[in-house]
Amino acid sequence: MNSEDFPDFSRSDRAGDRQQGSRQGRSQDRSQDLSRDALFDRVPPHDDEAEMAVLGGMLMSKDAIGEVSQLIDVSDFYQPKHQTIYEAVITLFSASQPVDAVLVANVLLKDGDLDKVGGTDYLHSLVASVPTAANATYYADIVHQRAILRNVIAAGTKIAQLGYSAEGSQAEDVVNLAQAEVYEVSAGKVRQDYQAIGPVVHDALDQLDKLQNGDLERGVPTGFKDIDDVTQGLQPGQMIVVAGRPAMGKSTLGIDFARSAALHHHHSAVVFSLEMSKTELAQRIISAETNIPLVALRRADDITPERWNTLNNFWNKLDDAPLFIDDSPNMSLMEIRAKCRRLKQTDDLKLVVIDYLQLMSSGKQVESRQQEVSEFSRALKLLAKELELPVVALSQLNRGPEMRNDRKPMLSDLRESGSIEQDADVVFLVHRPDFYDKEDRPGEADIIMAKHRNGPTDTFHLAFLGATSKFKDMPQDYQQAGV
Repeated sequence: MNSEDFPDFSRSDRAGDRQQGSRQGRSQDRSQDLSRDALFDRVPPHDDEAEMAVLGGMLMSKDAIGEVSQLIDVSDFYQPKHQTIYEAVITLFSASQPVDAVLVANVLLKDGDLDKVGGTDYLHSLVASVPTAANATYYADIVHQRAILRNVIAAGTKIAQLGYSAEGSQAEDVVNLAQAEVYEVSAGKVRQDYQAIGPVVHDALDQLDKLQNGDLERGVPTGFKDIDDVTQGLQPGQMIVVAGRPAMGKSTLGIDFARSAALHHHHSAVVFSLEMSKTELAQRIISAETNIPLVALRRADDITPERWNTLNNFWNKLDDAPLFIDDSPNMSLMEIRAKCRRLKQTDDLKLVVIDYLQLMSSGKQVESRQQEVSEFSRALKLLAKELELPVVALSQLNRGPEMRNDRKPMLSDLRESGSIEQDADVVFLVHRPDFYDKEDRPGEADIIMAKHRNGPTDTFHLAFLGATSKFKDMPQDYQQAGV
């Protein structure tokens, strides 16, 4: 094949006049436009069934709305009608209103959008498209991934247009613009949260200065002087594990933390009780706050007029107490996270107590129970960091302490521990010698701080008042006596 078989464009451009070159340039631009249209003139990536499943799950469960809204935005939906429905759902959810197909239809009707989305029949078909709301986050991830792919295509198209329209001298500017487009696509997944060490150290020293001058509030107070002195209160972002054998008092200690935070320091706290009912929890809190024995609250004959007066005074103090209790059965991790996020938005939540870790369910099949508990542990640590509050997770210990002569628990005794030891910032082990021997330090308890990521470990001696269901600081002179 000879060179004559190929047109010499460079020689033609030099030899031809300007008008002919201009026509050839326009012809090349048109051919490039056609090839570009052929490349991008396809149906963009999307999944209508996943979008329908997400909306169906949101219409079925308010908790699913809280989870999904953290994962996707209205722009992640490809179908305009799905965007409209999603906005209506979020409008109701943000106003703390119930959400279902009928209420969403009313919102759409008021806005004149009901017919545009297919009417009430389409809304009901969304609910019918999914058997349960438990997988809403899975479908939301599919929707989000398709949206990312559409953004990649859009960014690629824009970068190609920049390359074709720029002059040679603008090449570096085009590269910078192209990089900005690519980074913008990934902004939703990779946030630029990194900082130089200088400003970070400055902030840490400034915080220390404020703490020394009393201008900075400590963490959430536990209500126990020695524990607060060592920990400076329960710190935001920390996962605190309170562990013990059954009937040792770990639930009592967890509730003590919540009582101190909400009733005595006015920090919003929530207790998720997977073991006790709301009534049982309320009785324990009443007994601890009023010093009326717990057994008396379960027998009407033991409530004297004087005790009724005490109870009424206590009730009056609870009018604005920011303590929340949830005893929903079979509570899943998704529900807990959604409820915590909601309370963070509405009541500035400061403390979460979960009683207890091994009773939580994931609602999905896992290889082993140990793996499932490990996933709970990791998720609760991430929740603490995300909401910037301490999460207190109560946990069972295995039979290890009962195999030892002194019966003292150890960190390795955490039942189905998995990553609990690794994820926890603080681990308290509850030990009462008189549980095994009534003559061995009756009424005393050792709260063993087996792990403290940001400070020293220690053992705290508290009084255990079982009759009124609470722990209490030892008298000062009692501690000074070296007992």
